Amino acid sequence: MDLGLAGRRALVTGAGKGIGRATVQALHAAGARVVAVSRTQADLDSLVRECPGVEPVCVDLGNWEATERALSSVGPVDLLVNNAGVALLQPFLEVTKEACDTSFDVNLRAVIQVSQIMAKGLIARGAPGAIVNVSSQASQRAVTNHSVYCSTKGALDMLTKVMALELGPHKIRVNAVNPTVVMTPMGKANWSDPHKAKTMLDRIPLGRFADVENVVDAILFLLSDRSSMTTGSTLPVDGGFLAT
Repeated sequence: MDLGLAGRRALVTGAGKGIGRATVQALHAAGARVVAVSRTQADLDSLVRECPGVEPVCVDLGNWEATERALSSVGPVDLLVNNAGVALLQPFLEVTKEACDTSFDVNLRAVIQVSQIMAKGLIARGAPGAIVNVSSQASQRAVTNHSVYCSTKGALDMLTKVMALELGPHKIRVNAVNPTVVMTPMGKANWSDPHKAKTMLDRIPLGRFADVENVVDAILFLLSDRSSMTTGSTLPVDGGFLAT
């Protein structure tokens, strides 16, 4: 199915690894022009070698001023994937200020900032657009040692709905995808313990964690005009976890 993404200009954050990198590769293959944002230059260099024509932007989205400088001159963008995120896992009684600050800066505040920059550009051009926020099943279910992560993703789900409400009149759609554990390097690092993994897998009706492609397919659908009547949604890619 042709999603009609050829010629569109897309910006993807957290583009160096995992879901973000795979999203850039898929958009590039679909004929979109992609701006790839990552804080790791080496990841961007290898991505550009793989996908010639991708425009790299190296910046730490946790730094508001640096992000403003880096993205203010990016130019017109039609599609945005807010994928950058951190998962700092701590027992609730050991949660630190640093974990809170870093997690909310990257997982929530950066989404607001990057989306503002993109949306203002679309509104100024009078152009329609689509934003997809990469959330998590942890936005809607409590997970041990994930106090801060669950909180940031719960806030991201509600931010998605408010953005959809306010940006809808400007023909800008905003949705979220909410994956279960995805077999990215971060997913493998946090769920490598077989006992811990079993406790999660036992709650997933399909009995497996998600592949990166499962999430990317959902993102591309929500970016495309095939989902033109969908906004303010949180789309589970969770094997049925949230149904249990």
